[in-house]
Amino acid sequence: MKIGILGYGNLGHGVECAIEQNSDMELVAVFTRREPKDLIIQTKTASVCNIFEIDEWKDRIDVMILCGGSATDLPEQSPFYAKLFNIVDSFDTHAKIPEHFHAVDMAAKEGKHISIISVGWDPGMFSLNRMYADAILPEGKDYTFWGKGISQGHSDAIRRIKGVKDAKQYTIPVEASLQAVRNGENPDLTIRQKHIRECFVVLEDGAEPEKVENEIKTMPNYFADYDTIVHFISEEELKKNHSEIPHGGIVLRSGVTGMEKNHTHLIEYSLKLDSNPEFTGSVLVAYARAAFRLAKEGQTGCKTVFDIAPAYLSAKSAEELRAQML
Repeated sequence: MKIGILGYGNLGHGVECAIEQNSDMELVAVFTRREPKDLIIQTKTASVCNIFEIDEWKDRIDVMILCGGSATDLPEQSPFYAKLFNIVDSFDTHAKIPEHFHAVDMAAKEGKHISIISVGWDPGMFSLNRMYADAILPEGKDYTFWGKGISQGHSDAIRRIKGVKDAKQYTIPVEASLQAVRNGENPDLTIRQKHIRECFVVLEDGAEPEKVENEIKTMPNYFADYDTIVHFISEEELKKNHSEIPHGGIVLRSGVTGMEKNHTHLIEYSLKLDSNPEFTGSVLVAYARAAFRLAKEGQTGCKTVFDIAPAYLSAKSAEELRAQML
């Protein structure tokens, strides 16, 4: 499979690393809005091209993996490039997935290509586990806890505050709430009861800590609904102790079975990730394999993780899967 990468930030680099670990794939080109000669990638055999050259690669790439952001990049890029390539994206704005799916589906069908959207760990692997658990335990409740890990969106929101030089924000599950779910108590949890926001902030010279802290804690949609802890630290300490991008989380479903509904069951799926972008890149690459296979079958249009049979993700044959993993 010949793979292209559109966008080379943390996620694009994570996808490149994942391709290197899959012997049935080859990275052939990285496309960037930056000056190509200034972009250094690890794969020496791959080309680095300006995004405006992408049309020239229509017949030389089996699957294009889009590594832009969900806020502004993917809503435009995914429908546009779905006409030209088989694509996989990691669109993660949950509330807008239906409209994103519709736009990409129309474009992919017009171009006679296959697209798989919202691939990653949430949405993605967590979505699958929520769906499986709901199907198995129809009488029950879902719970999703994120962290402990760096939220890149929340960190960026802090960095946009006047007086902030740099910042990292950790999302942390509230342990008492998590334990209540594991105990089968089926609690009704507010946003504040599920997660804590912990912020590590480097200030510009002359910035007022109290003002910055108040602006963080009262920021709507990001911090106002949470218990938020703010630490002011030096730039050296931030680089030393908070330079990685870990993340993870837990999906649980607690449900009952039996005519008397007197047997309680708990399904739990968890991830602990040293590198959020490298793991997400690995998921994208597995679904690129699925996109390649679906395209070979002549399928077109948009798919999500719900639509893809597990065997399409694996480099192993059906015979190997039955013998080794079933």
